[in-house]
This record gives sequence, C-alpha cells and structure tokens, in this order.
Amino acid sequence: MSRYRPPRPPSAKYISAEGEKKLQAELHQLWKVERPVITQSVSEAAAQGDRSENAEYIYGKKRLREIDSRVRYLSKRLKEMTVVSQPPTNQDKIYFGAIVTLEDEEANTLKYKIVGPDELDPQKGHISIDAPLGRALLAKEAGSEIEIESPTGHKVYYVLAIEYSAT
Repeated sequence: MSRYRPPRPPSAKYISAEGEKKLQAELHQLWKVERPVITQSVSEAAAQGDRSENAEYIYGKKRLREIDSRVRYLSKRLKEMTVVSQPPTNQDKIYFGAIVTLEDEEANTLKYKIVGPDELDPQKGHISIDAPLGRALLAKEAGSEIEIESPTGHKVYYVLAIEYSAT
C-alpha cells in the first residue's frame, strides 16, 4: 500500500485585513512566545539524562515539530495571500467579502459572509469562497436563484440582499 495522496486543489489566495492580522498574531504567538518556552523545557529535560524514557523531552520535541510545521505553513501562506481591504466598485454583485442574505426552500433566512479558506467560521456565518455555496454565489445579484448539490442533497437558495462592510 502506498502513502501517495493526490495533491489538494489550490485554495483561494484571498484574505481580509482582519484575517491577515489573526494569522500574523498566531505566527507571532507560536514563534516568539510558545517556541522559546518549549525549547527551554526540552533543553532542561535533555540535561536530565536518558532521553529515551524522558516523557517531558519526547513530548516537548513533538510539540516543537508541530510548532515548526505550523510556522512554516503560516509564513508561506501569508507571503502568497492577497489582502482584500476595499469593497468592490460594483456592489450589486457578490464578490469576496460580501455579506449575503439568502432564503432557502423552507423560507428560512440565512446570512453569510464570503471569506477566504483561512477565515472559515461557521458559528459567525463565515463561509469559504471555495465552498460549493461560496462558488455558486460569486457574481450573482440580488433576486438570483442558486442551486447547489451538497452532501445533504439538492438545495435551492434565493439571494435577498448583498452588502459590504466598510473595512
């Protein structure tokens, strides 16, 4: 059995200014705060002697690998991201950063904000521009009907309103 995994489809390279600040803060926390503390504890654990049975040393090294992996990912991702800080000139259509009010087939009103994949937060109503609904909404206008196939079946939504926050 091989360990080959097909490459993931490329995700959108857009992020809001707020999302960029959060990723920068996470990078700073990992690199400047957490990593030095873990490095110091691993160093102290290594000085105690036998490393093969030293749980503090083993788990400290594991945590360092996790931190380094995340730091590499964040550094690379932040370099390739495009920060979208201004709303589009045509605010009649749905683009990145739009706050969209939808109505489903059961007349339930739903409100979503189109964000980048790094800012995804379903509790806040943020959906990824790469999600099936996010892709289906792009370039639509108020009054449009959107049909998507989701894991729960065929869904139909109607666009009631489009707005952009002034960030």
